[in-house]
Amino acid sequence: MAVSGGTAVAFAGDSGAKAADRVDNPYAGAKVYVNPDWSRRAAAEGELGPTEIDRYKTGYIDPIAKILADSKYANLRIVTAVEIDSLPNLVTNTGGRPTATPECDVMKANGNYIKGVGYALKQLGAVPNVYNYVDAGHHGWIGWDDNFAPSAQVMHQAATAEGGTVDNVHGFIANTANYSALKEDHFTIGDTVGGRSVRESKWVDWNRYTDELSFAQAFRDQLVSTGFKSDIGMLIDTSRNGWGGTARPTAPGPTTDVNTYVNGGRIDRRIHVGNWCNQSGAGLGERPKAAPAAGIDAYVWMKPPGESDGASKEIPNNEGKGFDRMCDPTYTGNPRNGHNMSGALPNAPLSGHWFSAQFQELLKNAHPKL
Repeated sequence: MAVSGGTAVAFAGDSGAKAADRVDNPYAGAKVYVNPDWSRRAAAEGELGPTEIDRYKTGYIDPIAKILADSKYANLRIVTAVEIDSLPNLVTNTGGRPTATPECDVMKANGNYIKGVGYALKQLGAVPNVYNYVDAGHHGWIGWDDNFAPSAQVMHQAATAEGGTVDNVHGFIANTANYSALKEDHFTIGDTVGGRSVRESKWVDWNRYTDELSFAQAFRDQLVSTGFKSDIGMLIDTSRNGWGGTARPTAPGPTTDVNTYVNGGRIDRRIHVGNWCNQSGAGLGERPKAAPAAGIDAYVWMKPPGESDGASKEIPNNEGKGFDRMCDPTYTGNPRNGHNMSGALPNAPLSGHWFSAQFQELLKNAHPKL
């Protein structure tokens, strides 16, 4: 390599070889060199557009299915969590609802979420040792009457799209990468205070469920009644829903009114059940465990504890990762979290990057204790 005037020039080849003849246009008839480092960074910028269903199939799902079908993995049980944060959005974030977004309206209209998930389940489910679990949101997302059964119906539509069948679905996973408490010990949905139902409290807000275990078991029944096989199982992500430490209540709240009762006794200490990014005060939850309760295949740590949910401020990067204000501790909210503060930790790195401060907090607030 020779360096002159700040320009680096690389020479390669047999010094005795005949030099190529000079041409008038060096681009004519030549293959263009693509810098592989630039190509890698450029490829990292973009999630797929709303109409790129064919690219999703051939460029994303097919390569994964091919890898999983490799004979060297035949003795492994491979569990897939299919399309986190997609199908429930077609119910909760569409139409004339205050929580609707233009992006979700587009995906509902073009049907590509349905088609994509159906294709993924069919291709991955064709591998004998692969067990597909479809993302089922969490109780604070689809636990309301107008979300519950419609979400099950959308999931059935997806499972049977693109030539797929319910045989490709081994089960569903709740609370993926979320913080909803596994079980609220100090109040139930049937409690009343001063003649007012717990459902009337600001925290529960007319939801039918107070925690993930009761939701997952009930939603399993709904899914079966919608057409899924009777032996499907549920997974619950317990990686960050322990809510231990000194802030964990040890008894029901005061019976002054329904809000003090619920807020004083609730284990989930988030500001609002719609908050999801790097939540302050969270702790490791139940350790991964097989068959812990009726209808539940396992508690799992699907989201690796200590991996950031997203940066707390915009950070320029070459990984194609944007900035969501729900990860900003100064954000005052939107209709999806009742216009409350985000409850996010400060100084968070990009999503997927190691967030040491968060991990230390998860350890400190683990329940059961480490």
